[in-house]
Amino acid sequence: MPVSSDTQSESAGRDIVRLEPWGADDFPLLEQQNAPEMTEHLGGPESPEALMARQAKYERLAETSNDRMYKIVLVATGAAVGSVGYWEKTWRGEEMYETGWGVLPAFQGRGLAAMGTAQAIELARASGLHRYLHAFPSVENLPSNALCRRLGFTLVEECEFEYPKGHPMRCNDWRIDLFAGE
Repeated sequence: MPVSSDTQSESAGRDIVRLEPWGADDFPLLEQQNAPEMTEHLGGPESPEALMARQAKYERLAETSNDRMYKIVLVATGAAVGSVGYWEKTWRGEEMYETGWGVLPAFQGRGLAAMGTAQAIELARASGLHRYLHAFPSVENLPSNALCRRLGFTLVEECEFEYPKGHPMRCNDWRIDLFAGE
């Protein structure tokens, strides 16, 4: 299935947002994203210790794996407004990428998550490592499910998913074929 025109238009958002690899100075963004309104579909805020561990993990990703985490940055101002990433996962016996994103509340509703995620899809596609990229938003997270639809993901199924560890949740399994159109 070719990339949708919506995905192509989101990719054109490079003049609005760009992705930058997660770095040592990005802990304040991680703290802002740990707010209750940002984590309501993810099991709630993490402890300060868990956040510090996450920061260290994000900083090392590119050195230690094929996983990637990026901050979403407004081109006009250089302000970090959110994050998006993808990481390797085995799901239903298949090696694939999983993706996740978040945009700070003050910047939501402007299409920034879609623009940043479209760029992350292109980067995952360019890696050539996995055929599929999956997203697992909570069935109750209407904006994230709409974003998947908008970017050309296909709804595979509703499923039980564990995130964070020990916290089962009902999710939609969305998938996009990274090899489509080749």
